[in-house]
Amino acid sequence: MKKFAFILSLFITISTFLTGCGQEDTSNKEKDENLLQVYTTVYPLQFFTQKIGGEFVDVKTIYPPGADEHTFEPSQKDMMALADADLFFYIGLGLEGFVDKAGKTLKNEDVKMVPVGDSLHLDEEGNGEQEDHGEDEHSSDDGHAHGDVDPHVWLDPVYANEMALAIKEQLAEQMPEHKDTFEKNYSELSAQLEDLDKEFTEVIGAAKRKEIIVAHAAYSYWEKRYGLEQISISGLSTTNEPSQKELQKLISHAKDEKIKYVLNEQNFNSKLAKMVQEEIGAKPLTLHNLSVLTDEDIKNKETYFTLMEKNITTLGKALNE
Repeated sequence: MKKFAFILSLFITISTFLTGCGQEDTSNKEKDENLLQVYTTVYPLQFFTQKIGGEFVDVKTIYPPGADEHTFEPSQKDMMALADADLFFYIGLGLEGFVDKAGKTLKNEDVKMVPVGDSLHLDEEGNGEQEDHGEDEHSSDDGHAHGDVDPHVWLDPVYANEMALAIKEQLAEQMPEHKDTFEKNYSELSAQLEDLDKEFTEVIGAAKRKEIIVAHAAYSYWEKRYGLEQISISGLSTTNEPSQKELQKLISHAKDEKIKYVLNEQNFNSKLAKMVQEEIGAKPLTLHNLSVLTDEDIKNKETYFTLMEKNITTLGKALNE
């Protein structure tokens, strides 16, 4: 009888605890429902949304730390999270291969999918195409044809500013009662992006050389806007690898020009880049493509602007030694 009483008492205690937890979860959910739930792909979209939306948004990126934005595929858990969101900001321009399939899966869900890159006028300005550096560079047989649109638009502060504007307009549409706050926050962000654009112009404009060797061709907008020239080992996607002939041509050019650095990326461990570095006797540097943060970035509380400032420092070193 005592044993039965103990079991009954334990059951009641556990039930009370679980009920309390359930009430707490419900309370938290109600609190979250007062916020606009937003998911993004690349980190800059998350950062811009948080800066503009402030206390009125809950923003998360679908990418885990250190992921490759070109090859990422969402899990079932990721898709469930997207289904619960109000907005899903992604770049488009062919970057996120999973989005078309996700759109079909989420077509009956109350989530608005916004390709922020579509707000840019790349074709009109002639800045959206990969520049042709020679007849051998990453031909169409490896999936990288000349004229492909470079989706890495967030690395260009001017285009980043336009994307931030598009995000602001979407947030204002969803929460018109906070339109003035979003406008104020966007204005502050816009001013920072304009200052960043000036820094790139000054540093690259005053550099001794204009060429850099990069792990993959993510920096064509710096070429168009600031006069930089990227010598890319892989193509627009990290999966587009060069032929042996292309690689040998790159190595010969780097030796002739006495290029001293090979610029790697935070989320792409390129064996080819390491091989090129060893072949030409260069040193490694890191150029952050900002598509995703690493665990270390998160630990160090890096932001879009701190990482871009580090990129400017890296460029200053690579272009002047």
